[in-house]
Amino acid sequence: MRPRPFIPQPLAEEPCHVRDAGSGLLWHRCELRTLYVDTDRSQVVYHANYLKYFEYGRASLMRHFNYPYKDIEASGYTYPIIKTELNYYSPLHYDDLMYIHTRPTSLELVKLQFDYLITRAADGEICCTGFTRHCAVNGKGIPVEIDAKTVALWREFPR
Repeated sequence: MRPRPFIPQPLAEEPCHVRDAGSGLLWHRCELRTLYVDTDRSQVVYHANYLKYFEYGRASLMRHFNYPYKDIEASGYTYPIIKTELNYYSPLHYDDLMYIHTRPTSLELVKLQFDYLITRAADGEICCTGFTRHCAVNGKGIPVEIDAKTVALWREFPR
């Protein structure tokens, strides 16, 4: 089953954000070029590498909002992944430039989720969609409420 068309429209006031003309959703966008080491014997990006791309998108979004992971960890929190979902549609190959679209979505007391959509820059084809769900834990690995700065980011993310 193919995903709904994704028609990203860059925002003049915020070039690293795009709005999908179809859904109206706003996404943070960064770009990355695939490396040869990311491909497998069939000369396409190995499926597990999309999780690395999700992490790159997530880290770029958090850095853009001045709250990189090192600051989160310095404040005593970590957010390990507790669930992932990936849907593959069109392969990426060596040296393809991709756009990684990331947005914060659900927010619960101790859990949060990022959604992702990866497109090939050359033709806009959707390559992969998915999400990562995370749980807030303290330095001892005990689940705790999500930190206030992360909650604020979720609430302030442009809609």
